[in-house]
Amino acid sequence: MIIFRFPLLVWLGIGILITSLGIRQSFGIFMTPISEYFQTGREFFSFAIALQNLLFGAFQPFVGMAADRWGAKRIIILGSASYAAGLYLTSVTVEPTMMYLSLGVLVGLGLSATSYVIVLGAVAKVVPAKHAAKAFGLTTAAGSFGMFAMIPGAQALLSASDWQSAIQTFVVLCSFMVVFALFINTSKLKENAENYAQEDNQTLKSALKEAFVHKGYWLIHAGFFMCGFHVMFIATHLPSYLADKNLPASTAAMALAYVGIFNIFGSYFWGVLADRFNKRYVMSALYLMRTVVIGAFVTLPVTEYTAAIFGGAIGFCWLGTVPLTSGLVRQIFGARYLSTLYGLVFFTHQVGSFLGAWVGGRIYDYYGSYEPIWWSAVTLALVAALIHLPINDKPVPRLSMATA
Repeated sequence: MIIFRFPLLVWLGIGILITSLGIRQSFGIFMTPISEYFQTGREFFSFAIALQNLLFGAFQPFVGMAADRWGAKRIIILGSASYAAGLYLTSVTVEPTMMYLSLGVLVGLGLSATSYVIVLGAVAKVVPAKHAAKAFGLTTAAGSFGMFAMIPGAQALLSASDWQSAIQTFVVLCSFMVVFALFINTSKLKENAENYAQEDNQTLKSALKEAFVHKGYWLIHAGFFMCGFHVMFIATHLPSYLADKNLPASTAAMALAYVGIFNIFGSYFWGVLADRFNKRYVMSALYLMRTVVIGAFVTLPVTEYTAAIFGGAIGFCWLGTVPLTSGLVRQIFGARYLSTLYGLVFFTHQVGSFLGAWVGGRIYDYYGSYEPIWWSAVTLALVAALIHLPINDKPVPRLSMATA
């Protein structure tokens, strides 16, 4: 199988993403215990997570530029330190507003330096273009494996002790990202070296100018905004939504775990399709699947059975957008500044994540129901399916002339 011929860096990136995103995706489990501990409503924790996601995205273009300039290894090590510091401060604080700094700012910075943009930017430099989307899909699936492993583990820790101890366990896990980063080497493969050298002559300023005048680049931004809204609303509020339906906490943990395990297969599946078929059509198909899955979930009665099915179905199309979106950016603009250009797209994704996490709590506290936000998610999924169709996904003239 081709996955076993990928460079070591791909597997190191997988280890980093399992840890970084596994921890991140478990934060929804902590909404109820933390809100009860500080005697606040759900909007408080929702806003802390929303701020984290907004800053995760806001830091991303600058962290991406730093990685393009100084290499992924240094950035990941610094990000791991920030991630650990933010988690530790969260676990010891007695003042709820401190969580805006710890869980919001520091963890947001740590995530921006240890997640997809940095890891995929490094992978793009060592994997041949013809296998890029497949490699991106495999690497993306790692984050879901972390979700599958971390969420039940976090739930078990909460059952055995308090939420502070569970968070401190995550602090220890951050050290693994440092170990993985120490072995990162972005030396190009021989078959990649010539094309990459042709891109080296481009400056960052010209790369940004080239992207900003490309209409398809902004449509990619819009689609990823909607993706961010979906995934963070579901990850943050699904446990509370199921609790409101009088389902046990284990149901939410299992539903989110199904999201993780099915996305392991889904991310790789969508990545494989992206290497074989037109990426924009594959992206539209993915969002149409989301439209149907979310619409069915809010229409049918909510039970342990339907929650599990929803977790698996939405998981299959959960982060398949990542290899498709990053693959489109690389296909159109090349690999040289992928961390920067995809970092900007990812910022837009995180603006959507901010709104998904925060507005979900806001709507619930105002209406006492999540129904309006669920139907908003259905509408956005349908819009996202449509806006990818007119994208011009041909390589920019600079790349076409270099290839010729």
